[in-house]
Amino acid sequence: MKTALWIICISVLIAVGVSVPADCCTNFIVTKGASADGSVMITYTCDGEFHPRLSFEPAADHGPDEWVEIKDWSDKVRGRVKQVPHTFAVVQLMNERQVVIGETTFTGREELINPEGALPYWWLMRLALQRAATAREAVEVMAALVEEYGYGSEGESISIGDPDEAWLMEIIGPGPGGKGANWVALRIPDGCVCAHANKSRIGEFPLDDPKNCLYSKNVISFAIEKGYYNPASGKPFNYHEAYCPADQEKLRYTETRVWSMFRRVAPSQGWPVDYHRGVRGATPYPLWIKPDKKLTRMDVYRVMRDHYEGTDYDMTKGIDAGPFGSPNRWRPITWKLDGADYAWERPISTQQTGFSFVSQSRSWLPDPIGGVLWYGVDDSYFTCYIPLYCGITAVPDCYARGRMNEFSWDSAWWVFNFVANFANLKYSYMKQDIQKTQTELEDNLDALQPTVEKAALELYKKDPRLLASYLTDYSTSHADVVVKRYRELGELLIRKYNDGYVQDDNGRPQEVGYPESWYRDVIRTRPEQFRIEIRDTSKTELPY
Repeated sequence: MKTALWIICISVLIAVGVSVPADCCTNFIVTKGASADGSVMITYTCDGEFHPRLSFEPAADHGPDEWVEIKDWSDKVRGRVKQVPHTFAVVQLMNERQVVIGETTFTGREELINPEGALPYWWLMRLALQRAATAREAVEVMAALVEEYGYGSEGESISIGDPDEAWLMEIIGPGPGGKGANWVALRIPDGCVCAHANKSRIGEFPLDDPKNCLYSKNVISFAIEKGYYNPASGKPFNYHEAYCPADQEKLRYTETRVWSMFRRVAPSQGWPVDYHRGVRGATPYPLWIKPDKKLTRMDVYRVMRDHYEGTDYDMTKGIDAGPFGSPNRWRPITWKLDGADYAWERPISTQQTGFSFVSQSRSWLPDPIGGVLWYGVDDSYFTCYIPLYCGITAVPDCYARGRMNEFSWDSAWWVFNFVANFANLKYSYMKQDIQKTQTELEDNLDALQPTVEKAALELYKKDPRLLASYLTDYSTSHADVVVKRYRELGELLIRKYNDGYVQDDNGRPQEVGYPESWYRDVIRTRPEQFRIEIRDTSKTELPY
């Protein structure tokens, strides 16, 4: 493997996997018939306490004797994969053919992890993007790779999109020393949306519909052999019941997010809460649904910025939200008290997101222009998504630098982290300042998109090399503008909310205190400690 390629892949591994806890991502899939403009959209929040570094890998030709070394986090070689003659250019997790991939870990039956499998999920994703021109090809590439080299991760749900189709692939290993993997992949019907969040969601699937369903040859027989499925029960085979059985804690952690995505895009269906609360016998949510209306990219942003607002699980309400309605809950997410077990809600938008994106793959545009990765770092609620066209040849420097153990204003991740973390001091106030800047920037980028792409199409006809330069300059320069504005926003927050005051428009500090509801919570806890008596001195008789 070439040195440059290894450096690039290490950057991606840092972005996707290093120090990221398992079970900590969310995906939302929008087919072209379900989107307002005909885009296929994939969202991915990669959640965990880590510092992502944005990467670009150019297309390359390879000799017949080249191999890719597969290394783990300790730099130990897990195996080698035969290189292909040509690999596509890749911007983070979208390639030059507009193929995009996201994932969530569902873990499943842990006894099926195969430590001898050469390929963990992040390498599968990367190799598929280098080699596949369509979403279906990506499924086939990953299936062929694990069959030949072995699968070495926990259970994974993998979202795959291209300009025409969206697929969901779920995969789990065969156990120590086993061969291949047990997997199923389904094409999401056009006009529908799908969601997954750290739990396997594929249930029953057709065995004779290769246009829409692909699966490993032993996916059912292996489950029977292991005792995960009994055909004598008379029940049809169900992938997630066999490979990812769930208890109440797992359902609350995972399916509440799926429920909330569905209730946002199809409120007319009145989604029940029983399943995500773990009520025995409750009906699982469908794998895909039709939204009430076709979704814009901005609609999808809102789906990914969710804390269950407006529901019984609203994380901005209650004593646990503090006096200023913060939806953030500090880890660990579960705890014990007086012998009982408790758990915070797990929202879609969370403070420990490393990076997230909303992709657009568009069939009516040439690939370099049609594929856009709208990319953001840190909490999706406060991030600002920047456009990265799949035809660019470099990424913004401020998104490609930085370290977890060293704060730097030159790192986009640290800038966004500063803003989001500082907001916890007075969340309900500061979020208004943050969202004002966020909305202004995102609306501006949205308004520019048609003009930018009109010019890009003209360049595409005349000089593809000039097109690449144009798109790269646009993506990187506007990323720099966004980060500069957020640095200025951070400085504004420090000044405006210094020492708990709120400065007015003239810079004068104002005492704003706390909401009445919080005062009442305090007094209920300690009713006498803070009580004082104030005498009416206007009626006091003078001593002379």
